[in-house]
Amino acid sequence: MTPFSTHPLQSERRPALTRSSRTLPWLRNFTLGLLLATGTTLFAADTPNTNAQKKRIVVLGDSITAGNGLDPKEAYPAVIQTKIDAAKLPYTVANAGVSGDTTAGGLRRVAWATGKGADVLIIALGGNDGLRGISPEETKKNLLGIVAKARAKNPDIEVFIVGMKMPDNMGPDFTARFKAVFPEVAKESRSILIPFLLEGVGGIEQLNQPDGIHPTAEGQAKVADNVWKVLHPVIAR
Repeated sequence: MTPFSTHPLQSERRPALTRSSRTLPWLRNFTLGLLLATGTTLFAADTPNTNAQKKRIVVLGDSITAGNGLDPKEAYPAVIQTKIDAAKLPYTVANAGVSGDTTAGGLRRVAWATGKGADVLIIALGGNDGLRGISPEETKKNLLGIVAKARAKNPDIEVFIVGMKMPDNMGPDFTARFKAVFPEVAKESRSILIPFLLEGVGGIEQLNQPDGIHPTAEGQAKVADNVWKVLHPVIAR
């Protein structure tokens, strides 16, 4: 297990652990955390300072985006909003995080999530796909479909693809194929890649809640930094 392997998000079934004797404690928490995680849903909730003059950023994600176990103001989309406000940029962030969501779910709801309009779309989905054993090829197809639907609605939308990783116990072939999906989608769809959502957070006990899956408020702040360092240069130009 590498220290930067991503936590899975909500899942409906338990993956087989093939290296249980060497699995780190936070990996053993996967299934319990997934079963206990709530069904928290934030349906494209705009931050309070939305107004007609501001451009709209939609973050399409799952339980990490939704801020599972935390006040919504502590979830990384809200933290990004504070950074935007501090930089005096004309954007408002809509949190379209749904706990347990997959890329298939994102494909079904992207048109709704962007229904109020979107100038920027951040796609932070795929972790649940990997944990459920959905083929990386299917995940890739769905991500490309999300981008296509968003651009059909707004050809000028700026799209960001957020990279995800699977733990080593999913097997070397699967983890490699899964990791490759996100840069491939970014390249093929002419989108911008955010390399890894949980960089510096995944596997670090003090930055995650007791379930070993969802970041604490401090962890969410670091996730926001991972997104912001790629997002900021684009929206500031």
